[in-house]
Amino acid sequence: MSERTRPPFHAEHVGSFVRPEPLRAARQAWTAGKLPRAELTALEDECIRDVVAMQNRLGLPTTSDGEFRREQWMLVFRESVSGLARETIPGTFKFTQDDGTVTDTRPVPRVAERLKRTKPLVADEFAWFKPLAKGVPKATIPSPSMAHHQAGDAALDRAVYRDRHEFMADIVAIYREELDDLAKRGCTYLQIDECAIPVLCDPRNRAWVEARGESADANVDFYVDAINAILKGRPPGMTVTMHMCRGNTGQGMASGGYEPIAERVFARLDVDGYLLEYDTPRAGDFAPLRFLPKPKMAILGLVSTKLKALEPVDALRARVDEAARFVDLDRIGLCPQCGFASTFTTARFTREDEERKLGRVLEAAAAIWR
Repeated sequence: MSERTRPPFHAEHVGSFVRPEPLRAARQAWTAGKLPRAELTALEDECIRDVVAMQNRLGLPTTSDGEFRREQWMLVFRESVSGLARETIPGTFKFTQDDGTVTDTRPVPRVAERLKRTKPLVADEFAWFKPLAKGVPKATIPSPSMAHHQAGDAALDRAVYRDRHEFMADIVAIYREELDDLAKRGCTYLQIDECAIPVLCDPRNRAWVEARGESADANVDFYVDAINAILKGRPPGMTVTMHMCRGNTGQGMASGGYEPIAERVFARLDVDGYLLEYDTPRAGDFAPLRFLPKPKMAILGLVSTKLKALEPVDALRARVDEAARFVDLDRIGLCPQCGFASTFTTARFTREDEERKLGRVLEAAAAIWR
């Protein structure tokens, strides 16, 4: 079994890292109007150099900029398009914290005009850090589904968009512009971060979608079709993976295995692999991987980005062996369950914790595949 020479790799990571405390403070000051944008950018540059150097030192096969220029993992879409109103409406879904407290997701801006791309979503971020990376530089981008799923059709102004399909057509056009831009800047590895599809594994969330007058299964198909439309014209040589996330706070937004979505998603989506949350029982067993067609890869998120305890190599190997009952071992990889910091305020790990976790991913992958 030979080591892979192009992504996705047997050892992966999702992309975001905890922002250093000075960067968190600087962003808060900039948001409050107390720090010039140029000073924040200079500090972002310095911190990105540092986090890329850490990844280079560890020998990770893929490299990111830690998403250090972002307030939150998915806001780059809202910040890069015109047509969204200041007025917001509540989102449908909720987070459950570890103590049982239930909190709402962020409110969603109402769509007031036709959406247009006003600046790159992530291409500028990617181009800046790419020369620093020793591993394959990876761009991470929120899925186009995130523009719809939180509030659904209720966010649309029907005087602007007749229906969801017309709305998504404009989003597809925006993303295709972005992929072309990324390709021109040398991007060969793109990761799509997806919450809308995996949270519909949960019967509670499916019921909420039905209650707002939509079909959960139809929404899954709608999102798959949109992603495939974006990737239909993807540049030659660009690998695309999808990170499937249920929320990186507390117990997240969903529980339940991948079975309700596995057949239609794994078989139909035109991606090269999936980074799948599998660190807790809420993600179910590995049986849904039987629907994963060759040569797609399943990168198993078995290493927690919520708990500091280090997973034993033998335990990780045992879980991988379980998964290998359903998909060839060479088409399996290992990664953390999510990024280390979905927002700039997330700070439950130190840099040393992050390095220990990533080191364990590399150690276990070496033991299992080499």
